[in-house]
Amino acid sequence: MRKIILSTALASTALALTACGDAPETTMDDRVAENSIDVPEAPEASGVMDASTVTAEQLAAAGVSQEAAAAIVAGQPYANVTAFNEVLMQSMTEEQAAALRANVFVPVNLNTATRDELALIPGIDDRMIHEFEEYVPYDDMAEFDREIGKYVDADEVARYRQYVTL
Repeated sequence: MRKIILSTALASTALALTACGDAPETTMDDRVAENSIDVPEAPEASGVMDASTVTAEQLAAAGVSQEAAAAIVAGQPYANVTAFNEVLMQSMTEEQAAALRANVFVPVNLNTATRDELALIPGIDDRMIHEFEEYVPYDDMAEFDREIGKYVDADEVARYRQYVTL
């Protein structure tokens, strides 16, 4: 008797699941099309802005004062991140400049960078500066990912990539 009841319960469950599985899947795009709802696009992922090309408007949107934004734009293009940092240090404290460099930066060429340029990469320490220097010259960014990935996780490698170039 127990076997019959258990079999019936399992068969009913399987039948219900099968019936649910036959229903067409409705996506958000289908619902938008059906209801003519205008769904705004997701904003682009915000990355680090290049100090050599950033506009005063972009800087203002990022919370930079008009004075600082004007000075940054007036110094464009920057030969390197140390030149950019010199402009920042004329009107900011080191803490303020460091906070801004997290979002606005002149990419550092891995194959030609000085220790001072590498030291300006947000969140880098002496150990990582040494690791960056150890693998010069880099053939491509995949090599950078592989070698630096030995010391930090993939998220940190991706974060570093925002500040470097070849």
